Amino acid sequence: MEGKVNTYQRIEKEILDSLKFPLQEILSSKEDMDLRKQALHRATSLGNLQKHKVLIRFADAEGPKEVYTTIWAITDNKVLLKAGRLIPVHRIYSVEIGYAS
Repeated sequence: MEGKVNTYQRIEKEILDSLKFPLQEILSSKEDMDLRKQALHRATSLGNLQKHKVLIRFADAEGPKEVYTTIWAITDNKVLLKAGRLIPVHRIYSVEIGYAS
């Protein structure tokens, strides 16, 4: 389940609040969306139990980005990070759990 993007701009989670997210889903298949959901659930468990960070690859209105952070919680529509920062699920390409910064 990898987006078809080759280059992601690495950002710090602190700037997430200033990003604009379009309403369109960025994944094209239900299978990819299901895989994304499974990865998000696993990353949330690891974040809560072990403070394990993951690489989240997503797209805002400006283009593809990635952030290395801990996921605190997820809903059907949003991923919640530290300090109330959010990323809409429908804008996430992938979550890499075994990633090391």
